[in-house]
Amino acid sequence: MKSDNKIRAEVAGTGIFLPSKVLTNKDLEITLDTSDEWIRTRTGIRERRIAGENESSSTFAIKAAKVALESAKITPKELDLIIVCTSTPVILFPATACFVQQGIGATNAAAYDISAVCSGFVFGLSIGEQYIKSGRYRHVLIIGSETNSRIVDWSDRSTCILFGDGAGAMILKRTDLDKPIGLLSTHIYSDGEKTNLITVPGGIGKQSISHESIDRGEYFIKMSGNATFKVAVNRMTEVSKEVLAYNNLSTENIDLVIPHQANQRIIDAVTKRLGVPLEKVFINIEKYGNTSSASIPIAIHEAREAGLITPGCLTLLVVVGAGLTWGAALIRW
Repeated sequence: MKSDNKIRAEVAGTGIFLPSKVLTNKDLEITLDTSDEWIRTRTGIRERRIAGENESSSTFAIKAAKVALESAKITPKELDLIIVCTSTPVILFPATACFVQQGIGATNAAAYDISAVCSGFVFGLSIGEQYIKSGRYRHVLIIGSETNSRIVDWSDRSTCILFGDGAGAMILKRTDLDKPIGLLSTHIYSDGEKTNLITVPGGIGKQSISHESIDRGEYFIKMSGNATFKVAVNRMTEVSKEVLAYNNLSTENIDLVIPHQANQRIIDAVTKRLGVPLEKVFINIEKYGNTSSASIPIAIHEAREAGLITPGCLTLLVVVGAGLTWGAALIRW
């Protein structure tokens, strides 16, 4: 059901941070039975960024947040809420968002994490949008930040070639303008029947951490690639059509699609089904791989910096992730 509320969540600023260490496909050839060509043709990835020894999801998030604050031209004390979307938190608790709050000096903001894996940022946008539209908050900072390199098995070529590290941030602000700008709508879904498709099976709630569970590799990413591909294409296509129909728009109205950067083949299949030409699709997977919840905000910031997002631009965000989770959002800039 659509709301008649005139309050909207508008994008005030964006920011990113990427670690300096680059791991290329050629580098992976040294330790894996793989090749640059094999990886590129199956995924579209040429290289990815990897966290350094003293870097973490919180250090990434803090640096991305500072760029977003500068972009939004507001001070940290003007933030009302910080949401960090991550599946690689610094520690189990406190929340990574609390470290970010401390690191940027956002003393007036509540701070917490959410875990929707690759879909985390779109889920975070949906949450931030509701806080603003309710009239409760004026400025909400949403960050996707990941150190995936810490939870991949570097001997497993089916997964380790896919992931990279980094962070992207966005600040939403309240606007009372009648014209339809900002977040037009967000649509998020989950299907717990498919929890087995992408998972890190080790945990602490169901068992104690043990040498045996570590030796079995239970704290590394496990993925059913073919099954994930099929469901990802279906869900991303469906939710993209839904968000457009909800706003009485069609694919012809879209100026730019920013899909989750998981696999070039998934991106190609989804945009083909939607009938969106590739020149309207922003792709940076070749440089960064799958940065999970950071994927879409990194792409948004780079698209803005490249001049591909300008006032009036209608941008479709669409994502799928472990859980299974998926979602889409429309932004009018």
